[in-house]
Amino acid sequence: MRTPSLYSVESSVDPISLALRANHAAETPDERRSRLDAEAEAKRVSDRIDEELRQERERLRRSRGDVKLLLLGQAESGKSTLQKQFQLMYRPSSLEQERSSWRTVIYFNVVHSLKHILSTLESWDDNFDDGPQPSRHYDKNAELPPLPTGMPRAPSRPESPALGSRSNRIAHLRTRLAPLIATDSPLADRLSGGVSVLGSKGGLYVRSGWQARTVEKGIGRHFKKSSEAEFRKGHVPDDEGDFLLQDIARMLAALKDDVRELWAHPTVKGLIMKRKLKLDEWSEFFLKDITRIAALDYIPTTDDILHARIQTMGVAEHIFDVDLHGKSVTWHLYDVGGARGQRHSWIPYFDTANAIIFVAPVSAFDQYLEEDPRTNRIDDSLQLFTQVCSNALLKSVHLVLFLNKTDLLKAKIDNGLRVAKYITSFGDRANDYETVVQYFRAHFLQVHRRNNENRRVLYTHFTSVVDTKTTQRIIGNVRDSIFRGYLQSAALV
Repeated sequence: MRTPSLYSVESSVDPISLALRANHAAETPDERRSRLDAEAEAKRVSDRIDEELRQERERLRRSRGDVKLLLLGQAESGKSTLQKQFQLMYRPSSLEQERSSWRTVIYFNVVHSLKHILSTLESWDDNFDDGPQPSRHYDKNAELPPLPTGMPRAPSRPESPALGSRSNRIAHLRTRLAPLIATDSPLADRLSGGVSVLGSKGGLYVRSGWQARTVEKGIGRHFKKSSEAEFRKGHVPDDEGDFLLQDIARMLAALKDDVRELWAHPTVKGLIMKRKLKLDEWSEFFLKDITRIAALDYIPTTDDILHARIQTMGVAEHIFDVDLHGKSVTWHLYDVGGARGQRHSWIPYFDTANAIIFVAPVSAFDQYLEEDPRTNRIDDSLQLFTQVCSNALLKSVHLVLFLNKTDLLKAKIDNGLRVAKYITSFGDRANDYETVVQYFRAHFLQVHRRNNENRRVLYTHFTSVVDTKTTQRIIGNVRDSIFRGYLQSAALV
């Protein structure tokens, strides 16, 4: 039998393998080690990609029966507050874990509100209306509260002979509150991680996951050891704590009477009454309760968290396991930014959505968009609702309408604000709560009827999503209606 030649054996091996053998044979020991390390790293990367693909396939397989729920509506409509109510109802432990992080938001809300008040007062030269002098008089010998290390003190203003006048009293309060106002930017940086985007009125936008940047360590234990008197003596422990929040808490404790005086000042009240100073509902909520919030051992309550305001950029996904008749179904709740510049991010979520809760703030009839001061917020909500109802991808999606902030609507009407002044089509209808709320409801229903080729049912609720008991009952109704409409077809109930 003829022995194969060397040529015939090698000719059966592909040329690339022959070239690699030749290269390997010529390697130095260091080159060989380097090559083997590179090959091992490449295999690790390949294995990791394979595992990620496997997990993604498994996730997609398991998520076929999941419910994907979108929260849509303009900015400041109450979407994020509604998301917190879902979180409180279905994942209360997660809200508890991030409770301390909301302290940063609440301090920012307080400081930013004070900054807005003082800025508005300055534009009116601190003297909007003449009247009786405030009962509390300025003590020119009173010292400013001591400042924590590193906190700037605003330059002192020249004193005026008429120290008891309203305008000079406000000037004095402005000087005393200046160190607290100066924390506005550091708080914004803490929340945003230094990558924030400012709104048209200086409002802060942060990215989802901001809570991880603001979780405090040891803050409650240290604050419970302290008191305002200790702060004034500089004896507050600061190891392991969050220095910025400790600084602000000490300033609030020392300045709470000044904040209360500013909030109760006749000029501030006059500007609010004449609608020259417009504050958001969360501003009033926190400023009216400043004594509690200024306590050194302050921990946000659930009600505080529901009222706290922060605008998140992009889309935040929240996952809940919802039980119905003993079967657990995963809900993916998508809270999307409502500002005009962020609405393009909604589209990719439309084709997989099972249900939409559209949130429209009916109390906003006297407000206009920050992005476009010519557009009434009710008009913008109706236009946005029209786009949702008419979108071809959403023709069969379960649709729920929350006509939100009904408590604020009632308060405005009770205070004599006339809807016809801002919504001319309201005409000479009775300016009472029931007439107004039904008028707005009729307009949204009309939009839905005109864009409802599939005869989809629209579920409508009047809501105040800061009201936990009522909102969670409504969430239960929404859950049941979504399951009836979609989960039965998926053989999940």
